[in-house]
Amino acid sequence: MAVPSLLPVVDSHAAAPRVHLTGANLLRFLAVLAVIYSHISFYLIDDLGTGWWAIDVVHRSLIEVGGLNQHLSFLGVAIFMMLTGMLITRSAIRHEPGHFLLNRLGRILPAFWVAIFAAIVLVRLGINGMFSGQEGVSNVEAALSFVLGGFFLKPEVAVLGVTWTLAVQVLFYFSCVAARPVLRSVPIAMPMAGAAICSLILLYNIYVPQPYAVPMLSKIAATLPAVFLGQILYLAWARLADNRWIVVALIAQVEVIRLATDFRVYWAGNHYLWTFFVVTLSVVLIGRYNGPAAHWAVIRWTATRSYAIYLVHTLVLYRVYETAVGPFGATGAVVAFLVVTALVSEALYRWVEIPSTRWVAALAERMRRRSALAKEGSPPPRVASNHVLVRRPSGSSLR
Repeated sequence: MAVPSLLPVVDSHAAAPRVHLTGANLLRFLAVLAVIYSHISFYLIDDLGTGWWAIDVVHRSLIEVGGLNQHLSFLGVAIFMMLTGMLITRSAIRHEPGHFLLNRLGRILPAFWVAIFAAIVLVRLGINGMFSGQEGVSNVEAALSFVLGGFFLKPEVAVLGVTWTLAVQVLFYFSCVAARPVLRSVPIAMPMAGAAICSLILLYNIYVPQPYAVPMLSKIAATLPAVFLGQILYLAWARLADNRWIVVALIAQVEVIRLATDFRVYWAGNHYLWTFFVVTLSVVLIGRYNGPAAHWAVIRWTATRSYAIYLVHTLVLYRVYETAVGPFGATGAVVAFLVVTALVSEALYRWVEIPSTRWVAALAERMRRRSALAKEGSPPPRVASNHVLVRRPSGSSLR
């Protein structure tokens, strides 16, 4: 059943052409490398006060010369978030809200729940520590962790710190559902409105008395520009908005990033605007790359298991490194960590992600068939005329 709207509704198949991101796997591979490097660097430099030759190389080349943040902070996260905005927007336009949310949440929650369960067990066995200041996790805090609730407590409770990014993604999914009438008629309005809302959230947390602030909301608001930038890129490549409004939407995201930087919402330096620029340029240049590197087996393997790697790598990093660094040295310990991460990620991918994805796909197909039967005999959807912010694609090679 179509979502009622006073705005002109665009035929979803005409309005959301496929943009072939042939370089998406290569981008995921680079994002995985950046995230893993970031946590290794944080651990060795900030926690242990030691070092590693690879960190020295990256620091000289990408931080001192390249101008990125210490530990390449946020670089990998920004790539993942930008890909989310690019790839999810089309799905949100084309699919009914229930179908869309089933696909999205059904694919991320099973592996997330398994990783959270493993994190809680490791904490309670004394093998791993918390990713926040507590010594342990209560039953209530453990239950909240399965719905990302621990990040919104004060003080924050995190049994698996990296999963804070899922709060950003889930919020974006529900925002797409809420804004679906807009996405199907004036799609560029969503990232513009998103920038305004993110700015208001940042200002709220900056100026309200501390007891009423919600720090996690600022973290989400400072990260969402990466998602909205990906959404803007999709709308530009799919020709769903005029160039002038694309520019306005880009400027709106820049202002959110500047606001978050000025008020020190980001957590590792002040080069975040430059990081966003580097990531956006990389996505533009690599996103539609279709050369040999995009098809290498190691690229494909890492990309398909990127979510599993993202979930488990900090669960195994600290204890594996601590165990292996004595006999094998820093490089050997990092290699051991990468091997264990690969094995655990492969298990999570094969035994959780693949079965859950198949189950969700089968359920979604049954929902689609029921929806198609329910729509038989209903009038065809209205098609928008030449709205000022919408340009329907004609003869586009991106179909």
